[in-house]
Amino acid sequence: MPVVPYLQNVDGGGQVPLRGITPALPPFTASSILPTSPTYPLAAVYLQTHNAVPTFAPDASSLEDPRPTIDIPIEHSSHDTAAGQVPASFVSVGGPLNDSDIQMKVPKPAIAAAGTLLCLFSFSQLYQKVLFSRITPGSERAEEESWVSSSNSWLDRSVCNWFGICGIAHLNKAGWTGPKLKSKYRKQEKPLSLGAGQIDKIDLKAFWSDVANYTNPYDWSTEERRLREIPKYVLDHAPYVHLYSGEEFWPCDIAEHLIHTTPHLNYTPLQATSDHPNLTNLDELNEWGRFVYLQSDDNVEDRPEWLGGEINIPDVPDDSDSNNNWANWDDKSDGKFTKGKKVDTDAEAWWDAGIGDTKDKGGIRPAPTTSPPAIPTDTAEGEELVEDYQIWQPELLRRRMGKQVVGGRSDAPAVLIVIDKGEGVVDAFWFFFYSYNLGNAVFNVRFGNHVGDWEHTVVRFHHGEPKAVFFSEHSFGEAYTFDAIEKIGNRPVGYSATGTHAMYATPGTHPYVLPGGILHDVTDRGPLWDPLLNVYAFTYDYQTDILRASNVTPDAPTGWFYFMGHWGDKFYPLSDPRQYRFLGQYHYVNGPLGPRFKNLGRKEICQGNGECLLKSWTGPKRWTSRVKRFRGVGEGEEMSEEDVRRFVGPEQETTS
Repeated sequence: MPVVPYLQNVDGGGQVPLRGITPALPPFTASSILPTSPTYPLAAVYLQTHNAVPTFAPDASSLEDPRPTIDIPIEHSSHDTAAGQVPASFVSVGGPLNDSDIQMKVPKPAIAAAGTLLCLFSFSQLYQKVLFSRITPGSERAEEESWVSSSNSWLDRSVCNWFGICGIAHLNKAGWTGPKLKSKYRKQEKPLSLGAGQIDKIDLKAFWSDVANYTNPYDWSTEERRLREIPKYVLDHAPYVHLYSGEEFWPCDIAEHLIHTTPHLNYTPLQATSDHPNLTNLDELNEWGRFVYLQSDDNVEDRPEWLGGEINIPDVPDDSDSNNNWANWDDKSDGKFTKGKKVDTDAEAWWDAGIGDTKDKGGIRPAPTTSPPAIPTDTAEGEELVEDYQIWQPELLRRRMGKQVVGGRSDAPAVLIVIDKGEGVVDAFWFFFYSYNLGNAVFNVRFGNHVGDWEHTVVRFHHGEPKAVFFSEHSFGEAYTFDAIEKIGNRPVGYSATGTHAMYATPGTHPYVLPGGILHDVTDRGPLWDPLLNVYAFTYDYQTDILRASNVTPDAPTGWFYFMGHWGDKFYPLSDPRQYRFLGQYHYVNGPLGPRFKNLGRKEICQGNGECLLKSWTGPKRWTSRVKRFRGVGEGEEMSEEDVRRFVGPEQETTS
């Protein structure tokens, strides 16, 4: 029987023999075409379609025809396949495919799902058994159960406990702000401004005068005058600070900070919001223990004006002539650049000064318990910023014109604390306060925000000569010889990073913690701040823990210094829409402790108690292009156990 090709009607009709629509061909037989080929049984050809009601040629098996069959699929524009129909991509020779053959060629979603669940379970066990205890500080582990349980979502609590991913739904910024400020056009990180003409400034000078404890310097004894005197060489070498040109959270006055915050015992208010402590009686809050937090009266995500400190931007100084010749200034520091060479500090009498502070204040007696020093990695630091000389760089123009460089005055006062370490060694601590710390972002997710921020720079003197400068960076910092750093006249110059306000010796990009520059600070030659123009100065005996108002500001209050609580909010609970935590890193962490707990009695100039590397060079240099790793970054600040025993004594361990 000859093979008759058919034309399939895809519109639902029958099959039409091709011979009816093609030119007539002479009759032929298979033997006339292939006379020498062996004879094979002819195959019956059937056409298979993807229509919902397929049409077939008569089934060969129903005609009891022994010849083999070939099913040839015909592709159509429709992707629908009739229920129970074998996909057209399979061709059966010698008979249709059975179910086992089809099963071997399709994906196995059950196996994929089981593999995914196994991976999630393994990571969950790793996080709960190993990672959690390593990435979560002890103070936070003690509150972990109550912190997680504060969430109203069972799913959120479970994912947090199992995988360390907490509050993922809180990444939506719409829930962070008040109803009047929700807008897609609002920039989340920038504080609101009412305009220069609408700012109602508060005269805070009265808050900085402790009339009750003031004594006239003329009535001081010779010994009292010696204890309170600020040496002239300390003021002559006061640092300048370049704030970031695009900064959104400027220096603030701690007196105003107290006006906009209310003391809380953890999350419970201790006073009415209208009853604020002041700089004289702030230490009276110590009767409530160390878990006192100065919580903002405003939602900080609403960016109230006082939080940004816009009124405290340093003034642009007037142009003036000077005998100083800056025409040849080349925008580089005048220090020595010794390639990778460490200063021989053992030969310096001023390096290991005093007996060191106690561990309760960040020192080393009897043994160090604070964060270890920075550990460099081999990751490149990154490119330097291209400086944009705009209104914030007027001093650069004056330098090139041979005129005097003058820093601007900020209405936010700096705090100077001078400490005599003995043997001619004197440390001058310059503290700078900001009401808000904007943490850095990793892949557009921000971590480490907190209310209140204390930063500092230290200049160490030996017999009146400046020897070294330390710049605080997060939980540690870097030390340089005085000759190595940039100076204006005899005064060192530091750079404050945008948002975090970490201090650096150079402008540019400064990565830390994570490789590849993912997490980094940025500094530039923004407004030049002269802290000497508005400063409250004190002397401090770190061995007796006595702070005295100095001869520079003899009526300055001292009660604020002894406050042992936190200068900002406690890290928000998981129920707060502003809070989230990924692998131990919080969006909002605890506010900082005050200057009393910054290791003021340190023997070496560095803040921590590990190895202190004194550098005789500043960047950018290839051999210094390292990522600094600081343990505890993004965790907030807590008092050590030694602090607790010394300052608090036996205390109730409740933290709720």
